[in-house]
Amino acid sequence: MKLTLDIENTVTQRNGKMHLDPFEPTNSLVMIGMLSDQGDEVIVTFDHSEVEPTTEGFGIVQSYLNKATVLVCHNVAHDLLWLWESGFKYDGAVFDTMLAEYVMQRGQKEPLSLEACAERYQLETQKQDTLKEYFRKGYSTRDIPYAELSEYLSADLHATQQLSDKLWNRLNTREYAGLLDIVVLTNQVAICLTKIYQRGFTIDKQALKEVHREFTEERDALLVDLEKQVKQLMGDTPINLNSPEQLSWVIYSRKLRDKKEWAEMVHPYMRESHFQDIVSSQTKYIYKTKAKQCSACAGMGYIRKTKKDGTPYSKPNKCKECDASGYMFIPTQEIAGLKFNPPSAKWASANGFTTSKDNLSILENAARTRNLPDAELFLSKVRRLSAVETYLSSFVDGIETHTKPDGKLHVRLLQHRTATGRFSGADPNMQNMPRGGTFPVKKVFVSRWSDGEVLEADFAQLEFRAAAFLSQDAVAIEEIKNGFDVHAYTASVISGAGQPTSRQEAKAHTFAPLYGATGFGRTPSEATYYKHFTEKYEGISQWHDRLATEALTNRTITTPSGRQFSFPDVARKENNGVTYFTQIKNYPVQSFATADIVPIALLHIDALLSDKQSCVVNTVHDSIVIDVHPDEKEQVINVIKQTNDELHNLILMRWGVDFNVPLLLEAKIGKNWLDTYDVL
Repeated sequence: MKLTLDIENTVTQRNGKMHLDPFEPTNSLVMIGMLSDQGDEVIVTFDHSEVEPTTEGFGIVQSYLNKATVLVCHNVAHDLLWLWESGFKYDGAVFDTMLAEYVMQRGQKEPLSLEACAERYQLETQKQDTLKEYFRKGYSTRDIPYAELSEYLSADLHATQQLSDKLWNRLNTREYAGLLDIVVLTNQVAICLTKIYQRGFTIDKQALKEVHREFTEERDALLVDLEKQVKQLMGDTPINLNSPEQLSWVIYSRKLRDKKEWAEMVHPYMRESHFQDIVSSQTKYIYKTKAKQCSACAGMGYIRKTKKDGTPYSKPNKCKECDASGYMFIPTQEIAGLKFNPPSAKWASANGFTTSKDNLSILENAARTRNLPDAELFLSKVRRLSAVETYLSSFVDGIETHTKPDGKLHVRLLQHRTATGRFSGADPNMQNMPRGGTFPVKKVFVSRWSDGEVLEADFAQLEFRAAAFLSQDAVAIEEIKNGFDVHAYTASVISGAGQPTSRQEAKAHTFAPLYGATGFGRTPSEATYYKHFTEKYEGISQWHDRLATEALTNRTITTPSGRQFSFPDVARKENNGVTYFTQIKNYPVQSFATADIVPIALLHIDALLSDKQSCVVNTVHDSIVIDVHPDEKEQVINVIKQTNDELHNLILMRWGVDFNVPLLLEAKIGKNWLDTYDVL
């Protein structure tokens, strides 16, 4: 029996965030609605202010689940989690209409809500707005009038069932049949990710406080240092470093004359010479200033006007002469700031010039090459300040907000937000963690057992190996087989071109050309490496050209797993290149590596651990994280060894693909996620 199911539950608002999960003590299961493919419709009530719970409600729901051969939901992770946490048993197949629609969009992002899907597919039953209206009025789900909530739930069930039929019919047409295997994999992975969500990852709250303190102290110290340097660079001109526009003034020493004219005149692909002419005509240099007390307001920042009869108005007026600052800033003859010159129109922004992390890194390297230590230090500290503030807001505060009363962060992994199918996360998104093993936030994640450990199994250079396979580049394949140190080689090329670079620093450049990065805007030494990459890995470069041709010819790209990416608007450019070339190069590598290979390894490892207490608690980028029971350490290490031995066979069995490039899962273990040592 194909059973369509939907759940209504209460929601908790805490720390400005909506918590919809069953781990919140104040959240409750309100209703479960079920609709079978034979037309049976049942709504079971568990917690509603108007009516008593359905007699034998638990048994009714479980009896339907026992008969179901596939469970159909729109966002199955939410419904499965509530079922499991409410004591229901279901371990069968699922069909998530949201995820199926996502796969069938082939990387083209259309809204995935049930309401949007119902409208797009012109379903007989359209989703209602009942809940939105009541939530706006401050109602809890359990207090929405029973008749209206029941009608809303019924409409959702019918819309989901109709959408399921539409999608399944499409998957059985010639146009979409090739995506069926990916839809199946995506639904299998959805069950696994829900298990990870349910298990949670234990948080050491004391360690979290310590990390918060360390980052706060570092942020405060950086601000003090930067304010001193800004004073040296800008004189008395007040600068807010959180303002991209004002930071742009410091870095480029220029200010726009007219933002509207600038926006009309500049576009990313204009000639460099034309852009430089516009920079000269549409911007003006900023000069260091000296502050002088405003004579109009005597430094008060406001003035008090008087009426005709000589009495003062009750409220003071903002001083227009000094813009309420109390000071006039008198320009000197010395140009302010670092005096960098933006190299192309791609560096332009609405407020002047970009201050993105990547471009600041490029400027920092340029400052190092040109022996400008003050500029290098300033840019380095600006980048670090931005990183630390992100770590505090996104990770430290995010973990604190979303750690539940059980002491765990229940890791919510999503399959439908990226264009390529790789996982993203929420509450917080740990996929955005910096790569590498030095991120302090990782030490707050510990085992749920007092003597347990945390193991991370990490694919070695997975995306490069995927690119080597997809392109069949002979040089790349040979280097992988021989264990060639590509990062050390990158460092040697950049250093040999005149810019001393460490192996660690080189990592940022090694594989960047795989994803569309070029040497444009880089230092001359770095540009040398980017050019060298395309010459050394000629097979990858030729494969990129074949991908462009495939996109132009078919308007889609298909990977060996059957996953597809649509490029309906791709076109040949005047220089013989193609539009969307960065995505055309990036999507196949990223998707095949992290949306196809990582998930089948995840499923395999999770299955091998099914009879053990140790369990998968997270997956980030191309790694899988396991909470290891103290009695099962060797067994878990053997699971990783066994998976290593099976990887090629898993790919062959799943897609009939002979992956002729070595794959390797490395493993490290420790008392927390940060402090680990190698075991594989």
